[in-house]
Amino acid sequence: MTTAYLTHPTCEDHQLGEDHPESPQRLEAIQNRLIAGQLMDFLRWREAEKATVAQLNATHDPDYVASIFAQAPEEGHVELDKETLMMPNTLEAALRASGSVVQAVDMIMRGEVQNAFCAVRPPGHHAEYDKAMGFCLFNNIAVGARHALNEYGVERIAIVDFDVHHGNGTESIFAADAKVLYASSYQYPLFPYPDPGASHDNIVHMPLEKGSKGEDFRAAYESELFPALEAFKPQLLMISAGFDALAEDPMGQLRLREDDIVWVTEKLMDVADRHCEGRVISVLEGGYNTDALGRAVFSHLKTIMKL
Repeated sequence: MTTAYLTHPTCEDHQLGEDHPESPQRLEAIQNRLIAGQLMDFLRWREAEKATVAQLNATHDPDYVASIFAQAPEEGHVELDKETLMMPNTLEAALRASGSVVQAVDMIMRGEVQNAFCAVRPPGHHAEYDKAMGFCLFNNIAVGARHALNEYGVERIAIVDFDVHHGNGTESIFAADAKVLYASSYQYPLFPYPDPGASHDNIVHMPLEKGSKGEDFRAAYESELFPALEAFKPQLLMISAGFDALAEDPMGQLRLREDDIVWVTEKLMDVADRHCEGRVISVLEGGYNTDALGRAVFSHLKTIMKL
């Protein structure tokens, strides 16, 4: 089974300051762990291409996209919201991050690889149709999903988000789109704070209380997600892979362990094998304890690769 690994050096040039949790060291930790574990030798490494304006406009408000380009600074920084900053290299990093998911879709749909992992930043799942927030400028996974719908005629895409934070942006973009099933497990209450409400139509919510452990996480997926996936029968499975639900992470208070990440990845791969011809795209979202992040991504990727 061939797995693509998409990233770009510019994603590490997006510098938000020494004390900012969304740091270049996140990607360094992942790559160092993959090299140390000799997993990189089995991956098809590709430099991420840039998303085009047309690809971004297919998902986001074109005026919003234009405003991001217009605000990109040559020096200093621009504050899009209190958590989301643009530095001189931020725009290119964001274009590579969204472009990596488009590229992964192309590689998979053309039969070049079976599945893919996009090791990119800034993350994307908080970015709404016309709004940056929560470290996110463009909604990377949504841009890729829209590309699959528009360019390849995929009729059913499932996006599963196990970040500690609710992926409000992805939900808002696809809330009325019957071709996309969006499912999110998340700590509540926690950023972005408003109660997203009950599951409905093509949206599955799996809120978890502060301090929830692996057994709580697994129970939610068994009762809520997997029946929904079996009914939906996705043709492409996409994962918003946030690793900040791990017990070591400073951004939340869930208590997942590495074996919980392996468990959910195995279960999702089983779904993909039954319904998607094994087509899976995993996209990095959160994860801010670099040691835990490196270990968990290694295990997640190894499980996707079925090694």
